[in-house]
Amino acid sequence: QVQVVESGGGLVQAGGSLRLSCAASGSIFSIKTMGWYRQAPGKQRELVAIITSGGSTNYADSVKGRFTISRDNALNTVYLQMNSLKPEDTAVYYCKADRGFLGDSWGQGTQVTVSS
Repeated sequence: QVQVVESGGGLVQAGGSLRLSCAASGSIFSIKTMGWYRQAPGKQRELVAIITSGGSTNYADSVKGRFTISRDNALNTVYLQMNSLKPEDTAVYYCKADRGFLGDSWGQGTQVTVSS
């Protein structure tokens, strides 16, 4: 089993920055990739960014150049640095640990609200 807990959401003005954290615990050796997803009201959950165990990253086009995903293996934590935030970035942000055939573990989500 793997547990993930997100933190760091909040209210910020457009153009501002926030950093989200996702702490993993449990059978962390089984994690293949860690990812950030978001879900805005009335919309489907979408991928924001992922990072593999080897450190490779991938981003949604809408956040490229503004968001950066990183990991601290010593702390078993993944971060999402969000800069130049826009009102359309407003959503609940979720962290997911992908364990391959063992399944996924999702966090409870953290709200990010960007005011115009």
